[in-house]
Amino acid sequence: MTDYVDAGEAVPHRTLSATKGQAPATSDVNYERIQQARNEPENWLTYYGAYDAQRYSTLDQINKDNVKRLTPAWVFQAGMNGLHSGASTYSFEACPLVVEGVMYVTGPDGKIWAIDAATGEELWRYKHASPYDVSLCCGNVNRGCAVGHGKVYMYTLNAHLICLDAQTGELVWDVVNGDVRAGESGSVAPLIVKDMVIVGSAGGEFGLRGHMDAFDAQTGERRWRTYTIPKPGEPGSETWGDEAGEAWQRGGANCWVTPSYDPELELLFQGTGNPAPDFDGDVRPGDNLYTDSTIAVDVNTGQIRWHYQFTPHDLWDYDSTMENLLFDAPDGRKLLAHADKNGYFFVLDRTNGELVRVFPFVDRITWGEITPDGKVTPKVYPDEEGVPVHFWPGPAGGKEWTHMSYNPNTGLIYVPVQEVGATATRRRREFRESIPYWGAGVAVDLDDFYGYVAAIDPLTGEEKWRWNNEYPMCASTLSTAGGLVFQGTPTGELVALDADTGEKLYSFQCGSGHHSSPSTYSVNGRQYVAVPTGWGGWVEGFLPGLLGASAGDALFVFALPES
Repeated sequence: MTDYVDAGEAVPHRTLSATKGQAPATSDVNYERIQQARNEPENWLTYYGAYDAQRYSTLDQINKDNVKRLTPAWVFQAGMNGLHSGASTYSFEACPLVVEGVMYVTGPDGKIWAIDAATGEELWRYKHASPYDVSLCCGNVNRGCAVGHGKVYMYTLNAHLICLDAQTGELVWDVVNGDVRAGESGSVAPLIVKDMVIVGSAGGEFGLRGHMDAFDAQTGERRWRTYTIPKPGEPGSETWGDEAGEAWQRGGANCWVTPSYDPELELLFQGTGNPAPDFDGDVRPGDNLYTDSTIAVDVNTGQIRWHYQFTPHDLWDYDSTMENLLFDAPDGRKLLAHADKNGYFFVLDRTNGELVRVFPFVDRITWGEITPDGKVTPKVYPDEEGVPVHFWPGPAGGKEWTHMSYNPNTGLIYVPVQEVGATATRRRREFRESIPYWGAGVAVDLDDFYGYVAAIDPLTGEEKWRWNNEYPMCASTLSTAGGLVFQGTPTGELVALDADTGEKLYSFQCGSGHHSSPSTYSVNGRQYVAVPTGWGGWVEGFLPGLLGASAGDALFVFALPES
């Protein structure tokens, strides 16, 4: 495999298209088409498969009866192994997109590939060069790309939004969207809505003011920016206290997971990250809006229409960046489901943010309590300098950023759960640019953890079944009309579970830990399941080397044997 080159160059490499170094031409992926994405299940057009973040496919060629025959159809070696100098560990966290037989997938180190989705042959590749001294909280990662308007969009480690030609991989434009010297970075998979590309910031552990941005998909011109921490005088600024001074300027609330979107309401549903410093609340009195929240953002203007805060005045590092899954109740009510790091599962009315239901979805919660009407009562937190405090869940969750999925046929949401506690010892630190601003030392429980996939009825809060594992579940689930739920484990297994009962129907050892979001698609009538693997062992920066079994990053693509 030829060497990667610096940003600005696309390397032609083995191609099956008529023109060397090009992907086959595909029809335009526009706003109207993405709205109807589930009507063309042969493709995986956008990050969650559709705007609703359900991660559900109507493909059913692979089903309960035949999944035991599943086998790797091809494997793509990403060519990465070990540590990235200056940027801690990495993991292959992407969700592969597929458009008419062409797969687009990103990896660590600013890499993106176009691949023949039926054979695994590389069509083109591109590498964006990032500085080796980028300050990162939680590893050298990228969660995916967006495809539309004849382009491919990627948000890079050093906070550049880049636009590539979808056929050739050549750079079209490159926009800087953050100050990497201050610790700002990018890892989110962009989202195309209308003629815009939506991205959000990362780097809250360095004391940054979070934001989400919309760019013109053709020119790269910024349409709007919404800060997730209000400045003095704006609604919500009072939640940072009269004596907070400049705390709002470095308050966190970053948006490093892709939002969901309701085209009828024209609202983006964005989860926000923890406040900064993570564990020292004395320097930021108040509820600290809009940290640890879901914000409903008008896609046309960037205005926040409503918000719901899951953990006011967070003292446990409970990011709420994870997905907001959209579904409708039998009575037609438009709902939103969110499983939070704090161990509670929330169902909201997505038209106005009203709480419909809240209930615990993990076994152990000691940090505090949330009553059925949403009242939050903290119980255990690091409030004295140098005094260790243990709590459940730890900063890894509950549930990490990796995504749950929904099957409309069963009415169940399949949640990857982490049962991991932690001990935090408050250590006050003065803010310094580009230096981690945690406010505590954290030790994760190394001898008392486990995980499971929980099948939850969001209308009742009942857990219908669970599939247990000795390790926390750190990869996204995928649901299909074949009655299956796919889940990867930290120790390398890909498993397929019965969506109705939780019975394990299939397992394959991939050789590397799973910390990604699998997708499914079909080419020429044959269904495939694409699974990025490879994990250096971080769970939000708090489990270094503990869980991830890694033999290098590889993309496994599974299918039934050809008859």
